[in-house]
Amino acid sequence: MIARMWRGQVSREKKEAYVEYLKKTGLNDYAATPGNRGVYLLASDKDGVVEFATLTFWDSLDAVKAFAGKDYTHARYYPEDKEFLLSFAPEVEHFEVIESR
Repeated sequence: MIARMWRGQVSREKKEAYVEYLKKTGLNDYAATPGNRGVYLLASDKDGVVEFATLTFWDSLDAVKAFAGKDYTHARYYPEDKEFLLSFAPEVEHFEVIESR
């Protein structure tokens, strides 16, 4: 199993709107992709900036590629992200899940 983690930051004022936006875009797309085993949305609010992380679990790298494309290490962004995100990380992290209980 593969874990994929993306991170992005928005201003505190846009937190709720960004959550709703994510539900309609990335979170739905993750969940609808064959081979996806779960989607978690995490948030940490510090000094007026909210850092979001999506943590997704996949059957294999082929399943990740079905979502993210051939260059699966690159972050996948949507056109409206520019209305929310303070910066754009070019890459995401991938981990092999060794054990799960």
